[in-house]
Amino acid sequence: MGKAYGHPLDPITAEEISLAAAACKEKATALGISSLRFNTITLQEPAKQTLIAWQHAGCPADALPPREAFCILQTPTAVEALVRLSGGPSKVISWAEMEGVQPLATPEDCELAEALAKADPEVQRILSEVYGIEDIAMVACDPWSVHLPPMAGRLIQTFMYQRGGSLDDNHYAHPLDFVPIVDLDKGKVVRIDRPYGDSPPQIPSTNMNYHRDLCEVPFRSDIKPLDIVQPQGACWTIEGNLIKWQRWQIRMSFNYREGLVLHDVAYDDAGKLRPIVHRMSLVEMAVPYADPNEPYTRKCAFDVGDYGLGNCTNSLELGCDCLGNIHYFDAVLNNSKGEPVALKKAVCMHEEDSGIMWKHLEYRTGHAEVRRSRRLVLSFICTVVNYEYAFYYYFAQDGTISYEIKLTGELSTNLVSPGENPAAPDWGTLVAPGVNAQYHQHMFSMRIDPAVDDAQGGAGLVVAEVDAVAVPEGPDNTAGNAFTVLETDLLTESEAQRVCNASSGRYWKIKNPASRHPATGKPVAYKLMPMAGPLLLAAPSSGIAKRGAFATKALWVTPHQDLERWPAGDYPMQHAGGDGLAKWTAANRSLAGADPVIWHTFGATHVPRPEDFPVMPCEVVGFMLKPFGFFEYNPARDLPPGSNKASMLANGSCCANGSANGSANGTTNRTANGTANGTAH
Repeated sequence: MGKAYGHPLDPITAEEISLAAAACKEKATALGISSLRFNTITLQEPAKQTLIAWQHAGCPADALPPREAFCILQTPTAVEALVRLSGGPSKVISWAEMEGVQPLATPEDCELAEALAKADPEVQRILSEVYGIEDIAMVACDPWSVHLPPMAGRLIQTFMYQRGGSLDDNHYAHPLDFVPIVDLDKGKVVRIDRPYGDSPPQIPSTNMNYHRDLCEVPFRSDIKPLDIVQPQGACWTIEGNLIKWQRWQIRMSFNYREGLVLHDVAYDDAGKLRPIVHRMSLVEMAVPYADPNEPYTRKCAFDVGDYGLGNCTNSLELGCDCLGNIHYFDAVLNNSKGEPVALKKAVCMHEEDSGIMWKHLEYRTGHAEVRRSRRLVLSFICTVVNYEYAFYYYFAQDGTISYEIKLTGELSTNLVSPGENPAAPDWGTLVAPGVNAQYHQHMFSMRIDPAVDDAQGGAGLVVAEVDAVAVPEGPDNTAGNAFTVLETDLLTESEAQRVCNASSGRYWKIKNPASRHPATGKPVAYKLMPMAGPLLLAAPSSGIAKRGAFATKALWVTPHQDLERWPAGDYPMQHAGGDGLAKWTAANRSLAGADPVIWHTFGATHVPRPEDFPVMPCEVVGFMLKPFGFFEYNPARDLPPGSNKASMLANGSCCANGSANGSANGTTNRTANGTANGTAH
């Protein structure tokens, strides 16, 4: 029997993973199954209404919802198993075979694919006879899921590279021109694509490194230390996985597929804890490449569903990515044997200065009031083969939630295809002599289950589209200067399939008609402010558009269903498409009086630059959730005046003398509270 747990959303523990694995092994033995691999063991979250009912009852410790583990097994047929973890001995309570699907590729699957490719006799022959490569250790095989699979099986394609004399060399500077496909179930290479046959172009030989021991350019010598110091510590308190910071309250969890998940996000408004988001996470990515030449038509990864963000998360023990007073959260995953695998320092939490929150100088008196802003940052970083994705949630003191993804890491490179101009490829950019980086997109899908001032978790919320529109000239607009705001409620799933419109400043409001603002009389709301950009550029009839229909719209809204979690379907790997949002919204369900779930698509269309190589500076995409008539007035009006003692330079900086002039009691605050950003909270 597993030990007691404190909250239904506490992440699964190492002990629980072991208990679930033991129960599944016992069940498999009873069914006569001799081959069993564990793809996934994770927490089965309680149904939304079960969780809310427990919260409304006061979160009684003696009436916790049942604790269960959701497992995906390979026998080799995929099996979904549900294991009871509480209320008695661990036991499998459901066991369902899932024919015709492929569970995501685990890190062990990717390592196995590379090992199988390197061990294949034909791969070794090609390396030796065609490329003159005898040392297999100097070969790297990047494992990718297979879009538009050319055959049945559990397939991984491996893009091939050579390392330039060192295991630390950047192999993306030396692409090879053949692509083996490995069948993991058969344990062998089943196909090799060779666009140039036995006469490929010469392997690009220029080394392009970023490794500290191999970088070909000298490091800069003009950088002086910049330290982040919080002598009184950070402002948060932590109770298990519940975070309290300033007026914010946030519960977090972590799993194999979504990585970091936020739950029950709320803001303390004058002593009242007001819900904003019930659950929020990144639920899918589509990364399609634009090269129409074979075999690159198969180059498209759905990184959440194909690999899992949690599975690909960095342990920040391997390199600190935050500054200041840091708190880390660990996670636990599983391996193919069903054993727990600790992921130390998976999630980073810190505070940071984020510039001016607000300021006004009364020019008549010369009096200035200014407050600096700080924000809470929750982040984690994934390595998905060549790319790094750094995910950041920001919580501001004025009630704003921002979300950013920073794209960095390595471009996936290749040789120019036959028939293309080797000096000017049609479908990519030469980032080094002979090294082609193909055009591609990164399309992200965010699932937001809002709870705007609604303790029921979102029942009855309304999503509306808002555009600023010009008013035609006429009797009521003789000067032609008038414009107004057009707000349209989205009342069906088809109406709620929307695109961005930067020219009208389009955003989407999440309104609660049951809660009204005291001044405007209108429903309190939060607005989703998108970062306008291209949606999926692949043809509507393409396999990419069929699998990644979610990326054809910037906004989708569906009525909440516990089982509707993945916009490209539960098992997108090698799927033909048509699952997920495309399937659910075909019924065009009503959103009137519903508990709406918002699916927001955003991303980047990447035309690579030489400056993105050999390692890519961060490209940033994201969006904001901003209060709109949610608070009575500016909720950051109460920030205390203060100054930054570390910035009080002897040369008469503004921080040395401006605080006394610019804020009431400035001298008192500078003396008593003169820590970084006036930390008196």
